[in-house]
Amino acid sequence: MTTSHTEPEAQDEHRVILPIEGMSCAACAASIEGTLGSLEGVAEANVNFATAKATVTYDAAVTGPGAFSEAVHEIGYSVAEPRADGDGEGHDHMAHGEELTLRRRLIVAIALAIPLAAITMIPPLEFDGHEWVAWALATPLLFYSGWPIHASALRNLRHGVLMMDTLVSLGTVAAYTWSVVALLALDASGDGDAGTYFETSGIIIALILLGRFFEARAKSRSGAALRKLLELGAKSARLADGREIPIDELTLGDRFVVRPGEKIATDGIVVDGASAVDVSMLTGEPIPEEVSAGDQVFGATVNTSGRLVVEATSVGSETALAQIVELVEEAQGSKAPVQRLADRVSAVFVPTIVAIALGTLAVWLLLGQPASDAFTAAVAVLIIACPCALGLATPTAIMVGTGRAAQLGIVIRGGEVLEATRRVSEAVLDKTGTITEGKMRLVGLLTVDGVDDAQLVRLAGSAEDASEHPIARAIADGARTRGADLVPPDAFESETGVGVRATIDGRDVVVGRSQLFDSIPDQLATDAGTAEAQGRTVVFVGWDGETRGALVVSDTIKPTSRQAIDALHQLGIETVLVTGDQEAAAESVAAEVGIDRVVAGVLPGEKVEVVRELQDEGREVAVVGDGVNDAPALAQADLGIAIGTGTDVAIEASDLTLVSGDLRAAADAVALSRHTLATIKGNLFWAFAYNSAAVPLAAVGLLNPIIAAGAMAFSSIFVVLNSLRLRRFRSARR
Repeated sequence: MTTSHTEPEAQDEHRVILPIEGMSCAACAASIEGTLGSLEGVAEANVNFATAKATVTYDAAVTGPGAFSEAVHEIGYSVAEPRADGDGEGHDHMAHGEELTLRRRLIVAIALAIPLAAITMIPPLEFDGHEWVAWALATPLLFYSGWPIHASALRNLRHGVLMMDTLVSLGTVAAYTWSVVALLALDASGDGDAGTYFETSGIIIALILLGRFFEARAKSRSGAALRKLLELGAKSARLADGREIPIDELTLGDRFVVRPGEKIATDGIVVDGASAVDVSMLTGEPIPEEVSAGDQVFGATVNTSGRLVVEATSVGSETALAQIVELVEEAQGSKAPVQRLADRVSAVFVPTIVAIALGTLAVWLLLGQPASDAFTAAVAVLIIACPCALGLATPTAIMVGTGRAAQLGIVIRGGEVLEATRRVSEAVLDKTGTITEGKMRLVGLLTVDGVDDAQLVRLAGSAEDASEHPIARAIADGARTRGADLVPPDAFESETGVGVRATIDGRDVVVGRSQLFDSIPDQLATDAGTAEAQGRTVVFVGWDGETRGALVVSDTIKPTSRQAIDALHQLGIETVLVTGDQEAAAESVAAEVGIDRVVAGVLPGEKVEVVRELQDEGREVAVVGDGVNDAPALAQADLGIAIGTGTDVAIEASDLTLVSGDLRAAADAVALSRHTLATIKGNLFWAFAYNSAAVPLAAVGLLNPIIAAGAMAFSSIFVVLNSLRLRRFRSARR
C-alpha cells in the first residue's frame, strides 16, 4: 500500500528508513502511511507493518526526518532514531524488545487464565465465593496483560479510527464491568439471576496475546538477512607493505595481498598475480573465474589458488557486497504491507457492532425498561460480537498449516506469506543449486579412435588430483567413481587458468584448455564444440605430445526438477529461469526441465530488475533461489522461496524455506499456503456469521450474556476443528 503526495520535481531527493514503534495491526500502518504521504515535500511513503518500518522518499529542501517523527508522534506512534540504508540492527533490537515485552505479558495472562477458566467453567471446581477469586484473577489479566490492546484502542479512537483492538477492548472491558456490577450490586455470588463473565474477558485477552507473540517472533528476525550479508565480508586486509589493518581503515588506492583461501578484502583491480576466484557469492555459479593483472575482483569473494595483489577501487558502502545489502533492505522496506483479513472486515464490523450495542442500550432505556436489563442486552451484543473466534481464526490455521509444512520439510515465515501465495502467477527460478545440483561433475568422455576410456580417465584424474580447482576435483572424483586407480604424479606444474602438466607412469600428461595442445583432431573438436554449445565445460587430455581425448564437465540437473516444474504448471504458475550463467547453458537446462522462459547472464541487481519488471506487468512473482546473489530478488518478490541447502542469507531473506532442497517442495509450499489461506477465510466467515446472526437476538433481549458466551465458545470450537483439517494435506512428493 503506497500513498503519494504530488509535488513539483524534487531538487534534492533523499530516502530514509524510519523504525516505527507502537503499531499493532495493518490499520496502524495505513494511518501512518497516509499521514506521512500527505506531508509537503514527500514524494512517496510506504509503511511495512511486518517489518515495522516506514520508507519515505522526500525533497530534502522542503522537509526531513524531524518533520516525519513529529507527524508520526502526533497521531500516537513513535519513531526510533532515523538511519541510513544498510543497517539492520536498530529494527532488530526494537522487534526483539517487543517480543520480550509480549512474552512477559503472555506468561502472566496464561498463568491467570488457566485457573480462571477452571473455577468458572468446570462445575466441580466451583466453590462458594469463587466469583471473588475470578475477579482477583481477571483484574491483572485484563489491565496488565491486555494493556497494549486497550492503549491501541484508545489511541486510534482519539483519531477516529475503529479497528479490531477497539472491539476486543470494548468487549472485554464491558464483560468485566458487567461482572463487577453483577458481583457487587446484583448478588451474582448469591442466589440472584445475574451472572459474571470474568473468564470471557480473560480468555479473550490471553488468546489475542498468544497470536501476537508468534507474530512478534517472526518480526524480530527481519534484520537477520542484513547481518548475515555483512558478516560475509573480510574483517581485515593485508597491505602490500606487510601491515594488516581493519577493513574499515582501507582506503581507495590501497594495495593489499590476497593469499590462496582468503577472502578478497574489497572491490578492486588485480595489479599482480593470477588465480581462480570463487565468485559464487555474487553469481551463484560454481565455476571460479580466472583472473590476472587488469581484471576486476569483488570483496567477500574467495581466492582459491594463486597469490594476488589488488588495488582497492571501492570501499565501504560502494562495494558490491554493500550494494547487495542495500538491495535486500530496499526490497524489504518496499514490500506491500499485509492487510489482516480480520482488520479489513472489522473496518465495517466494529463500528456497526458498537452502534448496535449503544442503540440497544438507548432503545431499552427509552422504552422504560430497567437499567439492568438494558445493560444486559447491550453487553450481550458486545459479547456475542467479541472476537474470541476471530482471535483463533488466523493463529490456529497458521499453526496447523505451518506445523504440517514442517512435517513436509517446508518452513513458512509467518502469516504474511499466505496472502502472497494466493495470486502468484510467475515463478522466477535460479539455476545453480535450485534446478541443478550446484556441483561440477564429470558427465562425459570424448576419445580419439584407439584410445582406451579407462586409460584416459586414469591419467587425467591422476594429474588433476593434485589440484584444488573445482573442475579438477570433478575430474578426479569422476575418475574414482569410474573405478580408476589414481596415482600421485612424479612431477606437477599448474598454469593458472589454462591447465596442468604432470608426469604419470613415465608419461608426460597434459590436461586443460585447447591452447595447451599443438593440434586437436577434427572430430574431437566438433564433439567438443557440441558439448560447449550446451553450456558444458570441455577439458582436453593428451600425453606423449598427442591429443588423446577430452572430458566433459558440467553441473547436473536434480532428478526431481522436471517434476517440480510440472507441479508448478499445474498450479497455474509460469516459470522463468533467471541466471548469471551463459545463455547456452541456461537454454539447455530450461529445455530439459520444461521451463517457459530464460533470462541469462544477469547479476544480482539485474535479477531484482527482472522481478520488478514482472511486477510492473501486474504479475505476482515468486522467486526460488539458494545463494547470496538471490537474496535481493527473494526479498523483492511477492513470495520468496529459499532452498534450505543454500546460504543462510537467502533463507533469511525469503518467506518460505525448502529444508530438503527438493524443488518439488516449492509446489507443495504454494499449494499448502493456499489451503491455509482458504481455511483462514472460512474461519473468519463462520466466526463473523455465528456471532452476527445472534446479534439481533441479543439486541431484542432473546439472548442473554450466558447464551451469548456459549455461542461464542461454539464458534471458537468450530474454527479450531476447521483448522485441524489442514493436517490431512497430502504432498505431491508421495
